[in-house]
Amino acid sequence: MKLLHTADWHLGKIVNSVHMTEDQAYILEQIKVIIDREQPDAVIVAGDLYDRAIPPRDAVELLNDTWNWLVGEKEIPVLSISGNHDSPDRLDFGSQLFRASKLFIETKLRQGMQPVTLKDEHGPVHFHLIPYTEPADVRAFFDDESITTHQRAMERIITYITDTYDMTERHVFVGHAFLAGGMESDSEERLSMIGGSPYVDAALFEPFTYAAFGHLHQAQRIGSDHIRYSGSPLKYSFSEATHKKSVTMVELDAAGFHSFEKMDLIPKRDMRIVEGYFDELMEGTAGSKDDYLHIRMLDDGQLLDPMGKLRKLYPNILRLERKAKTGASSMSDIQQIKEKQRMSHMQLFAAFYEEMKGEAIPEHRQNHMEAIIQRLVEQERRS
Repeated sequence: MKLLHTADWHLGKIVNSVHMTEDQAYILEQIKVIIDREQPDAVIVAGDLYDRAIPPRDAVELLNDTWNWLVGEKEIPVLSISGNHDSPDRLDFGSQLFRASKLFIETKLRQGMQPVTLKDEHGPVHFHLIPYTEPADVRAFFDDESITTHQRAMERIITYITDTYDMTERHVFVGHAFLAGGMESDSEERLSMIGGSPYVDAALFEPFTYAAFGHLHQAQRIGSDHIRYSGSPLKYSFSEATHKKSVTMVELDAAGFHSFEKMDLIPKRDMRIVEGYFDELMEGTAGSKDDYLHIRMLDDGQLLDPMGKLRKLYPNILRLERKAKTGASSMSDIQQIKEKQRMSHMQLFAAFYEEMKGEAIPEHRQNHMEAIIQRLVEQERRS
């Protein structure tokens, strides 16, 4: 069985005030070309179809057109889940009806957690579609008060699957999570860390024939070749400038996982970081003029309207800055920024509280704030 694994389309994404829908439509056409050429038996989309809970109309139309082409025209089964950016309730609309057309969209844990089963010449392949869920949702689903972290939540889900189904057959896990050891970028929204770490141990997925993940935007293996992120099909921040975007083609044989191949995607406009002096840049040394650019200027002296002049040559400059001279203080500032980016909502509030009050936040107030943050996170996902 041949599977195309992709994820993190983020349809409706806006990067530095630029709507990415045109670029997303262009890259989805490339994915269609790959599908036409490779003829996969199924397409996996592992979460974050949209970039926000209420996507713009053109993003909804683009997804609708893509689904119609895949399941209507090509008659290829689609196996998809909601990610942390998607609204589970909105994405769930019509999902039970769509199953008759082999468009399988799972947005919540359902009683029995029954997999989708497809067959090839070697027999059945069971696809376990596990959407992004907060630990609180999993705790309520299993009525298990010990579930307070993403790790514990996933352990409980995996235990249910391995105890319920014959794992000597071929099983594919489709999930949206932050596996420990994965390389992240700035465009990924941090998962909730209320009550503990957002990380999940990749070893949990060893029993599966293949584990297809979304959330991290760089294509990568985590521990084993059969546990993979496909990565996003486009670059969504300059922290991804060095990424090579692709989709992953996976082949299963009678014994299980056989091989994978990353198939490169070429964007309509690349996202690049360029360094240089103003005069050199005005001579066209920054390469393709239509790319999305973050320009770091090396000039020391005063310049009159450098952005206005450069934009006449490079219309898609998204960011322009002077390259700072590296020193002890600037390196310290960068380190502090990176540390804050790794902090949870509660940790950030606790740090703010201590800075304002001059003392650590008391335990009863911390518990109160954790409950408020959890409620706000859940409301945001359902808004």
